[in-house]
Amino acid sequence: MCGIVGYLGDGNVYDILIKGLHRLEYRGYDSAGVALVDGNGEISVFKTKGKVSNLEAFCADKDIDARVGIAHTRWATHGEPSDSNAHPHFSGDGNIAIVHNGTIENYKLLKDALIQHGCEFHSETDTEVLAQLIEYIRVTNNCSLLAAVREALNQVVGAYAIAVVEKNDPDTIIAARQSSPLVIGIGNGEYFLASDATPFVEYTNECVYLKDGEIAEIRRGQPLKITTLDNQEAEIDITKLEMSISQLEKGGYPHFMLKEIFEQPDTLRDCIRGRVVENGTRIILNGVNDNKEKFLNAKRIIIVACGTSWHAGLLGRYLIQDMCRIPVEVEYASEFRYSKPIIYKDDVVIAISQSGETADTLAAIQIAKEAGAFVFGISNVVGSSIPRETYSGCYIHVGPEIGVASTKAFTGQVMVLTLLALSIAQLRNTMSQDKIAEVGNHILRIPDYVEKVLKLNDKIERLSLIFTYARNFLYLGRGYSYPVALEGALKLKEISYIHAEGYPAAEMKHGPIALIDQEMPTVIIAPQDHLYEKIVSNVQQVKARGGNILAIVNEGDTVISNIADHVLEVPVMPECLTPIITSVPLQLLSYYIAINKGKDVDMPRNLAKSVTVE
Repeated sequence: MCGIVGYLGDGNVYDILIKGLHRLEYRGYDSAGVALVDGNGEISVFKTKGKVSNLEAFCADKDIDARVGIAHTRWATHGEPSDSNAHPHFSGDGNIAIVHNGTIENYKLLKDALIQHGCEFHSETDTEVLAQLIEYIRVTNNCSLLAAVREALNQVVGAYAIAVVEKNDPDTIIAARQSSPLVIGIGNGEYFLASDATPFVEYTNECVYLKDGEIAEIRRGQPLKITTLDNQEAEIDITKLEMSISQLEKGGYPHFMLKEIFEQPDTLRDCIRGRVVENGTRIILNGVNDNKEKFLNAKRIIIVACGTSWHAGLLGRYLIQDMCRIPVEVEYASEFRYSKPIIYKDDVVIAISQSGETADTLAAIQIAKEAGAFVFGISNVVGSSIPRETYSGCYIHVGPEIGVASTKAFTGQVMVLTLLALSIAQLRNTMSQDKIAEVGNHILRIPDYVEKVLKLNDKIERLSLIFTYARNFLYLGRGYSYPVALEGALKLKEISYIHAEGYPAAEMKHGPIALIDQEMPTVIIAPQDHLYEKIVSNVQQVKARGGNILAIVNEGDTVISNIADHVLEVPVMPECLTPIITSVPLQLLSYYIAINKGKDVDMPRNLAKSVTVE
């Protein structure tokens, strides 16, 4: 959940590192730091608590001339956010500096052993333990830095992405990964290193994604060398990036989150392109077509995910069970790995993660593979771990999502799950061709529908003023709208810090109804689907208890519109497609409430975009 940047070349090292840290700040922003290696081999470490801007201010009067550098922005795991716990960390003699993303599970055991050998520690982090261990091996064995790193990592239990520099070899960076992402950019006589490709997309479009258990030796004037933990030479697979610098800029919007909400018509078009063909009458997903027997023979589908992706997975269950008549279970990946899951060889396991690096989801994938199940991945980031670890899958193609609270990635995931359900239904003949064509035709029009919903922006901004100072919210929905209620509540919690609960509307009277009064707004997602009459009853129950209701309804609604205090109208469409449309106004509502409260919507407290630790 931290961000790593490294650079070796003739460019302005400090500027490249700082710009890269800003690009990765969505991964963590408790503290930040840089280690700069000058031409004499001296290492200067500057680090401070807070965001990257704090680091820039701290370095304003420092000597930042360097030939090589590594940098880090932190999301705290071991030790509170502080100057001393910030990365980079030095070894005891100051010869080695390291940055690290991940968690060393046996750090206490290693630390105790190192203390017995005379090592002194200056932070609470597991990372300093790794720096001290590398130094101890380097000195004791009189070996190279590469050999010391390899030996140290063979003693480590846990997840890591690391970058290491040392005084005695100032033109080298050693990098390695295990269950935490690391990518190397290859430029013209220069190398870049980062947790993802965003820090160097403007400098090169060629990169190498390190695999688990690989160590890279990045040396000035030398070709990249990659070996494994057991010192075997590894194949170097150079990937071409498909990312533009404009995708990483705000483009005139005040925040990335608002930009990404408004990008959704375009991102949905990209997600659909080439997959819905012949005027919507046929769905093409290569991940399904290339594995027909797996989906034809599937007796059960298990979806594993976390957070917003889990909400998308709940919608996937409705879609697949409705269209394909296959039983579907949806599991939190973080619980799945410890629940002694029962998995059969004819199960299909679908793993969903925006970043493709979610640690719990990767662990769930490994469990499913060991049990012999077919594992299908849904991710946004090309070259990330989940696409590499799964047998087949589908990218959502929504472009980089910088805002920590997911918006366009959620609608992209729901769209891919819709296409997946239709593709399987097409394969298994569980839907009529007329019904597939009806849904497919509306899918082609969804970007236009979303554009229409975004025209509610000004109205939602005004409405948000009414709700800004509420202390609790209740979100209600039924059927396809229940996961939308969960997602709407999560968005509000994430960026405004207002407590909110998403609930099945029918369950409201089994407890939450006791909370309803004029001080607790209730958001009700109520499109005109087969449960509409039921949700009308729930709206009346809330209103009878003095609740303040904001309802999301279809255009032309005359029943709920006359009961609710506030109404937002969205276009009418097939029931299975309503979640994509109804989620957009909830994203805007959360955004504007958070803005009214003066919150940092792009980087909410205590959260990070890519959760690469357990």
